[in-house]
Amino acid sequence: MARPSAATKEDCRLSIVCIAEYYQKRSYNIINDAVTALNNILLFGGSFDPIHHGHLIIGRHVAEYLDLARVILIPSANPPHKQGQQLAPAADRLEMCRLAAADDPQFEVSDWEIGQAGPNYTLYTIQHFQAAYGADTKLYWLVGMDSLNELDTWYRVDELVNACTIVTAARPGFEPPDGMALSNRFSPPQIAKLHRHVVEGPRIDIAGTEIRARVRAGRSIRYLVPEPVWCYIEERGLYREA
Repeated sequence: MARPSAATKEDCRLSIVCIAEYYQKRSYNIINDAVTALNNILLFGGSFDPIHHGHLIIGRHVAEYLDLARVILIPSANPPHKQGQQLAPAADRLEMCRLAAADDPQFEVSDWEIGQAGPNYTLYTIQHFQAAYGADTKLYWLVGMDSLNELDTWYRVDELVNACTIVTAARPGFEPPDGMALSNRFSPPQIAKLHRHVVEGPRIDIAGTEIRARVRAGRSIRYLVPEPVWCYIEERGLYREA
């Protein structure tokens, strides 16, 4: 049998080096992608009055769609779009969020907005979390389709659209606004960014209004909210009066 020539040996050595470098680079990319997914965060704000299964299902679906490992629920003390509406005490809504997220490591709960005086403007919340987690963390803010349709009324919303990625979850009974409707407030690149991050998924038709009405009427809300939340509402006597 003929011995391999020096050139053949060198070709084999180079092939082995190339294969090793390929798998090293591939492993690095996989690890880097995983770290990126861990660093990027889905922020989910709202009154959560009360938090229900629809919130949790949509939050998880969007996080999976975007390949994000963390969802932070942020109950609002004074949502600007609900000024004048009577909400359950902020401490109760915060506790219900904690109960709902207790058994799911993907979900966390922040009390930051609860501790702020005055209206809870989303821009300030984004600025807080960006400062807390650093510039390398990409922040996504989850809204429903109803909120996207009224987004032009939000506080300094042009800055907000640039400061984070607003992700809109489809919601029964609401269609996304067309470019013309958004053009009065947003630039073409901003409109494209908003439309690009409309996420189709499970359209869970559960609303806090319905849950509160059922409680007032003495009807069960079991299966609409997580069981610990249902028990908490019962124990605290929430929503029994209009």
